[in-house]
Amino acid sequence: MSTEVKPVVSKEETFDRLEIRLGRVLSAEIEPSSPKKAYRMEIDFGKFGRKTSVGRFTQHSPEDLVGRLVIGVLNFEPRKVGEVLSEVLVLGVQFPKADSGEATFLTPAAEAKIGGKVF
Repeated sequence: MSTEVKPVVSKEETFDRLEIRLGRVLSAEIEPSSPKKAYRMEIDFGKFGRKTSVGRFTQHSPEDLVGRLVIGVLNFEPRKVGEVLSEVLVLGVQFPKADSGEATFLTPAAEAKIGGKVF
């Protein structure tokens, strides 16, 4: 694993250009067309609408994901995963002792407004 830090960038030219918002998972189910085991999730981002995301959060059960608050990037170009267009990148970190790419989601420590901006 690399310990090198990427070059310093301007917050205004990078982070501020991202539309990172809080959403609530409405549904989660295995996406059979995905090349690797993944869930297709429907996520409510409040005034930004309901969005579909395909992600490798499979160390969690679908029941554990539904109702959870997640952080998503709304303005990345949609990406085709199997037969589904994934509209949002849900942010996560490596799930402990899981295969590479399997994640657990980032979530706030307290309830917050759906669609709220991450800053």
